[in-house]
Amino acid sequence: MPPTPPPLLLPAPRCPRSTAVLAASRFAASASSSSGGGGGGSSGGARTARPPPAPRRRRGKPGFSRQSAIKKSFHQEQVVFSTPVPPDPSVAVVGGGASGLACAASLAARGVRAVVFDTGMHGLGGRMATRAIAAAGDQQQQQQLVFDHAAQFFTASDERFKRVVDEWMDKGLVREWGGLIGELDAGGHFRPMPSSSPPRYIGVDGMRPLADAILPESDLIEVVRPCWISKLEPFNGLWRLFENEKPHGQYDAIVIAHNGKCANRLLSTSGLPLLTRQMKRLQLSSVWALLAAFQDPLPIPQTDSYGTFEGAFVKDVDSLSWMANNTQKLFPLQTGRPECWTFFSTAAYGKRNKVPQENIPKITAEKVKEDMLRGVELALGLSRGSLQQPFYTRVQLWGAALPMNTPGVPCIFDPQGRAGICGDWLTGSSIEAAVLSGMSLANHIADYFASSGEQPEEFAIGLHENLSQVEGHDIGQFPGLESQKPHVAEAQLTPST
Repeated sequence: MPPTPPPLLLPAPRCPRSTAVLAASRFAASASSSSGGGGGGSSGGARTARPPPAPRRRRGKPGFSRQSAIKKSFHQEQVVFSTPVPPDPSVAVVGGGASGLACAASLAARGVRAVVFDTGMHGLGGRMATRAIAAAGDQQQQQQLVFDHAAQFFTASDERFKRVVDEWMDKGLVREWGGLIGELDAGGHFRPMPSSSPPRYIGVDGMRPLADAILPESDLIEVVRPCWISKLEPFNGLWRLFENEKPHGQYDAIVIAHNGKCANRLLSTSGLPLLTRQMKRLQLSSVWALLAAFQDPLPIPQTDSYGTFEGAFVKDVDSLSWMANNTQKLFPLQTGRPECWTFFSTAAYGKRNKVPQENIPKITAEKVKEDMLRGVELALGLSRGSLQQPFYTRVQLWGAALPMNTPGVPCIFDPQGRAGICGDWLTGSSIEAAVLSGMSLANHIADYFASSGEQPEEFAIGLHENLSQVEGHDIGQFPGLESQKPHVAEAQLTPST
């Protein structure tokens, strides 16, 4: 089991709030552990103003390599903002996954305006993703094929996150997943999770609607999507954001709520060397997802004691680490629907077969599909070629799927540059970690804004911590579940020909 994350920061006295923040405060109130703590003072405390030093800017060329980005980041000058924080500060949040959305909601609850920039074409949520496809053919008319194709379920171990989950349940957005899940050995040998395991939660209509639920209706929150922020520029005590030279406003602070190569490139010429260094240390796994719809039920091993499983962590199959029946999970009372399965590869398989996820070659997609369907046969103990052919398939590579190491801090904040990082990778790899990280950074930034600002170094956090290995399943951590360590045997799968 991974070490217990350190306690998150307690919120300081609240900034003055208007009527517009009352709705936003409900989200933060459900997760706040205390209203006490340090960092008091008046909102937007002033300090002696002086022009910020001009950073040496290096323009990155389109398509420059990760190595060149690292070299550029090591030669950055630190941006130092000394202008007073205004009484109505604003924050740009780059990334609309669970962590970024939780950060924006908590900022609004503290009276701070937040603008969320996200690249999502279909919606917010990042790995809280659900895909619905119109089914073809007369038999499937009026039905959709529905897949949770990233986060499969989540658990809640922290009391603050439990309160958030309780609010989601009260609104009818989530429910406990009562279906059978466990571990599946190659050959079809299934073991259920212990009865003492914590509740498992799923979105009633899939995971994506939860992303919208995180953001309350508030005049203090704005969402801009699809938008690919490509440059951060300090100017006159503010941060200016650009999308391919198109300006997207200026802000008193910025939050980086995503990771991977895009975040590395964004930070590499930002003037934030400490944040850049920490982000560069992050190692991410790659995992393939296969969405497959079958006309007839799969031959799932069944025993009198356990029945048929709906989700399984697969062991000893190189091309497969997880399989879940979305139809049974999301529509347990409906009959006659095609079975929609989500399959995930192991991280080892994803690493060996990694390609640019924005442009997957057809030959690679076909090979991955064949390998993963063969993995299903191995997991279920079926002979080669005996698995029924799905009538719908789609492969997707999550190139920056999950963190492999973590600094073990709830958030990162550079008070000199008025910039921070939030995300699940800071304490693990779970939805709970993502939400709590966003809340933590929001409260930290609000405390910084509310302080006099005479000693900004007191607000520095996470800038120098070393990163340690993350243990968990290849599809993430589920606090409270047993058997967190992944099991991979690369020799089990015969390469496709």
